[in-house]
Amino acid sequence: MPNPAAAGRAAGTPADGAPDASLGGGPPSGPPTPIEPPVSNARLALLMFIGAEVMLFAGLVGAYLVLRYSSVVWPPAGQPRLPIAVTAGNTAALALSALTVRRAWTGIRAGNRERLRRGMVATALLGSVFVGVQGSEWLRLVRHGLSLSSTYGATFAALIGLHGLHVLGALVAVGVVLWRASGWRYSARRCTGVELCATYWIFVCALWLALFTLVYLG
Repeated sequence: MPNPAAAGRAAGTPADGAPDASLGGGPPSGPPTPIEPPVSNARLALLMFIGAEVMLFAGLVGAYLVLRYSSVVWPPAGQPRLPIAVTAGNTAALALSALTVRRAWTGIRAGNRERLRRGMVATALLGSVFVGVQGSEWLRLVRHGLSLSSTYGATFAALIGLHGLHVLGALVAVGVVLWRASGWRYSARRCTGVELCATYWIFVCALWLALFTLVYLG
């Protein structure tokens, strides 16, 4: 009569009864480790949105260039000159805000919540100054004869006015981040909201530098 222990060993089972791992036995493995995508959904959505904004402004800039270089006199007769000196100072304020928002972002990545708060406060103040000065200059241009019903005025309003609306939207995002930062809701490991806000703010600043060079200095 066959020996059961010998039969078990012949089947690949050790004498102590433990299954042989080489034959596929052993305890079940744990769940597979989830693979994180190289770019998160939030970052991807922001990149797609910025790409759409670039295409929008590229179309507006193209229309402006066609109008600009098909005109013998620029700006057209009866339209006021643009305030280059005041707008240059305002541009410097917005460019400085790009540095403050980046400082806030790098601060929270290093776990420095106070640097985040101070950087966002400075960014909000500089952004508010930019919007306020732009608004006052708009009113001055209209009082001095800028006609928004003309092709020149409409193109100018589409480029500069639309950018101003983007700055206002970015200011709202800065305010939300600042409000959340006051409640200590960000940390070095939880700062995606700060990153998205800073990225969009820097984009708005870079866009304005291009528009200022084209419309005011071109």
